[in-house]
Amino acid sequence: MHKARLEAFSDGVIAIIITIMVLELKAPHGTSLEDLFPLLPIFLSYVLSFVYVAIYWNNHHHTFQIVKHVDGPTLWANVHLLFWLSLIPFATAWTGENHFAPTTVALYGLVFLMSAIAYYILIRVLLSTHGNNSELAKAIGSDFKGKISVLFYVLAVIASFWIPYLALAIYFLVAVIWFIPDKRMEKVYKR
Repeated sequence: MHKARLEAFSDGVIAIIITIMVLELKAPHGTSLEDLFPLLPIFLSYVLSFVYVAIYWNNHHHTFQIVKHVDGPTLWANVHLLFWLSLIPFATAWTGENHFAPTTVALYGLVFLMSAIAYYILIRVLLSTHGNNSELAKAIGSDFKGKISVLFYVLAVIASFWIPYLALAIYFLVAVIWFIPDKRMEKVYKR
């Protein structure tokens, strides 16, 4: 099966996710800068979520530049990832509108955790399709960033019930880890 339809569908879903998030941003009822301050948690949660969606889109794009073909399990693993990503706008809105209340920050992190697990599953399915000696396997390597991210999310979700701002700092840290360019895919793709 050719991968182009999977990529186009994924791009479309991710574009809709970003659109939904930006539509959740509401202008304040006032004209002064002070009127913006109550919206700061909403805006900050939007920015972090936007960065996360962009990171997933970038990694998805780079991964599928190396992937040669897809099969049924790959399609399902990809839809599983898109399901969890599609919950980001809800978690973002709930977290921001409730000024980072513990339960909302926990759900926010749970969505990030499940997205990371879904991406890990997608990678494992692709590796089983392409083999351990494939270019994809060489590019993925030990997947340290993927594994450490899951650990950080678990710790952050637990911490969110007692120290929500620590959990948010951990979510930010994971975003920074992934925001730093990862040259593994590009090296393989350029070969």
